[in-house]
Amino acid sequence: MAKVTLLFAVLMIALGVVGFFGTGHTHYTALIPAGIGLVLGVGGVLAMSPDENRRRLFMHINVTIGLLGFVGTFAEIMRTVTSSKPLDDVAATALLAKLALLWLLFIYMLLCVRSFITVRSSGKD
Repeated sequence: MAKVTLLFAVLMIALGVVGFFGTGHTHYTALIPAGIGLVLGVGGVLAMSPDENRRRLFMHINVTIGLLGFVGTFAEIMRTVTSSKPLDDVAATALLAKLALLWLLFIYMLLCVRSFITVRSSGKD
């Protein structure tokens, strides 16, 4: 699961960089997905340990970061959608980046939970 974490970290970093340049490279908040990806990447590297307890700890930390990112991104999308301001090109690009981040985090969390359940049911806990 640590390698999957690194894959999703790279995807989030790429999303942040593309979003930053897609919004005219003036809106630094577009780099938030890259920040989340960077933190997950560090956690993924730390989870690549032969020590099962260390691997388990860092994967649980990673999925918690994913959950917090998901909740925060969902709240931000709801704030944007319910806003009375019309969406210009930059805001539309930002909304698409937020939706992409939401889906990436959702899929990542599903994969983590599935992995946790598989490990637990196989008796390797």
